[in-house]
Amino acid sequence: MPDQNPCPPHPVLPAYYENGSERAVFIRSIFDRTASYYDRINSIFSLGSGKWYRRWMLRTAGLRQGHRLLDVATGTGLVAQEAATLTAPANIVGLDMSPGMLAECRRKLPIQVVQADAQALPFAENSMDMLSMGYALRHVRDLNATFRGYLQVLKPGGNLLILEIGRARSPAVQAFLRFYLGKVVPFLSGVTASRESRTLMAYYWDTIEQCIPPEQILQNLKQAGFANVRKHTSFGVFHAYMATKGRD
Repeated sequence: MPDQNPCPPHPVLPAYYENGSERAVFIRSIFDRTASYYDRINSIFSLGSGKWYRRWMLRTAGLRQGHRLLDVATGTGLVAQEAATLTAPANIVGLDMSPGMLAECRRKLPIQVVQADAQALPFAENSMDMLSMGYALRHVRDLNATFRGYLQVLKPGGNLLILEIGRARSPAVQAFLRFYLGKVVPFLSGVTASRESRTLMAYYWDTIEQCIPPEQILQNLKQAGFANVRKHTSFGVFHAYMATKGRD
């Protein structure tokens, strides 16, 4: 049954799709077409928030040896790759809606991969020690439904980590981001990768600029039933949302 109070992460973006029902089709298509270039363009986009940051945040959020991790929207496996230094690859499941991205992930990592939607997780209740999601929260349809699904698959005491990038509070920093991420990164992606990569990076920036504020995301996590909800921010724009499933 559809959520009576859905919370999309940002409004419909007519430059890319006409309505909410077309969002998933657009996202799957653009990621499929850019999968082979994604790691290259991510290195341009990430502003230094690379391997060290992902590994640091996974450790901070509670990932330990022996933990079973579900990495939602795994893409080419950038988060899963760092998780594999903290727990065995056999304990990691990468989930993504894009078969092209999963093909790249399989090529790089010996982890289990599953093609599915972040809002329809095909896993048993209380089956994961941790769930991670790297820079993809802006692509789901409804935060409330997504977070309830995340809570359901986590074991009691299990941890959640969502990495995202958001608007800067400083007007000067936001102006720099608008120039770099909104202009430079799409241009460089088009030159060094493909025309579709330019479209993807332009879409990335538009979703960042239009995304709901961090305070709303924290509130949605609490409303879904998560405990110990918190946020760690680096450089004013990189947000790591962390939470725990209660043991009651």
